[in-house]
Amino acid sequence: MHEYSIVQALLQQIEGVAKENKATKVTKIITKIGVMSGVEAHLLEIAFNTFKEKTICDGSEFIMNIQPVVIECIECGSFSELKKIHYCCQKCESTSVKVVDGEDMFLMSLEMQ
Repeated sequence: MHEYSIVQALLQQIEGVAKENKATKVTKIITKIGVMSGVEAHLLEIAFNTFKEKTICDGSEFIMNIQPVVIECIECGSFSELKKIHYCCQKCESTSVKVVDGEDMFLMSLEMQ
């Protein structure tokens, strides 16, 4: 389960940001997880809750915003949020599209004390 290594990297990133801001505690973590990121949200939450103990994040709230896949059509320029993974423009039905969101995981914000 690679979610453990993702959580370890996330905790390192959080600790770095907290140190830069002279914070002693993180109370809320907000992430954005793309549905095509390869991250299983429920496993990530379990891993985070396991590894946050005895860190600057102990007792913090962990919020995961799940980001659907968003594509941009090369032909007509429209953007579509995909309900199912079918890489086709919802406006003109072109398959000439590029993914603009939904494939990554990001640390969006922290609340610190």
